[in-house]
Amino acid sequence: MNIPTFTFDEMAAVLPAGILAGGAILLMLSEVFLASAARTYQAMLALGTALLAGAVAWMNAGEPARLILQGFAVQDGFEGFLTFVVCLGTALAVLLSAGFLKHRNAERGEFYALLLFAASGMSLLSLSAEFITLFVNLEVLSVATYALTAYLRRGPRPSEAGFKYFILGAFSAALMLYGAALLYGATGTTKLAEMGPALAGAVARQPALVYCGFILVMAGFAFKVAAVPFHMWTPDVYEGAPTPVTALMSAGVKAAAFAALVRVFVVLGKGIDPQLPFYAFSTLAALTMVLGNLLALPQRNVKRMLAYSSIAHAGYLLLGVAALFAPAQGLGSERVGVLHATPLLGTATTGVAAQVYQGILFYLLAYTVTSLGSFGMLSALERREDETKSNTWDLDRFGGLAQRKPWWAAMMAAFMLSLGGVPPTVGFMGKLLLFRASVDAGLLGLTVLAVLASAAGIYYYLRVVVYMYMRPSPDGVTVPERQWTTELALAVSAAGVVLLGVLPNLLGDWLSKGGLLFGG
Repeated sequence: MNIPTFTFDEMAAVLPAGILAGGAILLMLSEVFLASAARTYQAMLALGTALLAGAVAWMNAGEPARLILQGFAVQDGFEGFLTFVVCLGTALAVLLSAGFLKHRNAERGEFYALLLFAASGMSLLSLSAEFITLFVNLEVLSVATYALTAYLRRGPRPSEAGFKYFILGAFSAALMLYGAALLYGATGTTKLAEMGPALAGAVARQPALVYCGFILVMAGFAFKVAAVPFHMWTPDVYEGAPTPVTALMSAGVKAAAFAALVRVFVVLGKGIDPQLPFYAFSTLAALTMVLGNLLALPQRNVKRMLAYSSIAHAGYLLLGVAALFAPAQGLGSERVGVLHATPLLGTATTGVAAQVYQGILFYLLAYTVTSLGSFGMLSALERREDETKSNTWDLDRFGGLAQRKPWWAAMMAAFMLSLGGVPPTVGFMGKLLLFRASVDAGLLGLTVLAVLASAAGIYYYLRVVVYMYMRPSPDGVTVPERQWTTELALAVSAAGVVLLGVLPNLLGDWLSKGGLLFGG
């Protein structure tokens, strides 16, 4: 039997995930030898672990793109950037969790361990270059988030959310695994680098097998990114999960899922008819953008509103994914329509793919800091005694916040404006980069639809701002106890929203490296 050998350089690519998993194991062991009820050090240990893993990912992002671990994984700038984003989101989620759990007397080492295990799965998912490896890493991420969703067992909401997430997550995983099995049957390999070229011949021999596998894998990913019509779980799970966990799910899980989605379909799309991925992702993007915003409009529950908002933002990212396949659709075509690639004033298509990758990466970073900040504000305002009430996150709770907590109101306003894509926030720059790349790829009609959907979304974001600044405080509402960890997370998120919106070139060189995708 040949024993595989791996070099230190190859292992350095998975070092961030190893650091996260090692920190999680250390936190689990700390519970065994805990002699007091004080657990603040556990949050600091989890925070240090996430920051260390993020620093290593930052350094790895400059490495040349290559296959590693005998073709089961890949190291490139795209993976390094996404791992850094995941570690940043995890660090902010840990800070939010420290005060949230302490106020509820629910601090346990296993909570932070599950956060780090989930983050390690996210990191490994972004570098997976083989279907079995990808599925295992996806399950590491999923099982940890299932447990985190039902962590607070107070009232029916957490149990219901965890059960729904588990059942639907298992169903989507089965779809993806069955689709991967069909593709394996058609090509004889599970490695993406070998499967892509083999698909061309497989399509000629067994087209039904290939296309069924392709569609099933796409459906599995659509569930993970909460794309319409696979979005039904999102509002209930987001509402029932502890708010810091919801923050990590909305940002980190989405970033990792999109990283894997892009890596898989950029390779598979080369071996099949390019019209299938183009029309499939264009349709998913259009439905997700429009329905996500329409369903968010009537919501008075701010947490559910942000859940539907997360669906809409997945649609904007799917617009970028659709743009990757637009040149293959034929930019010389004269067809005009929402789902057709059309040239815009003779725009050259050279380098458009790199622009799309950079737009997706920057948008994921922008959404991470903004989403974590907005959900973090909800966790700061949430009180333990209100957990079982139906109006816990009602808009009225934000009434008069500018008079009670002016700095909190200012930060929440910045988060809402960023989600709406209003300048000079990072959300505006993220949409500008992504929409510009989509227009350059020829998706003029779909981009116009995205702009209109984004404009509709501004209504429900500004409604929160109106309540904070123009409505009186409701009777009986008290200011929650201050937690320095929560306020630090909010301050970091607000600084990122403003600073990256005003000076996006701070990430210019690193973003260019992140746009280098192996095989792309």
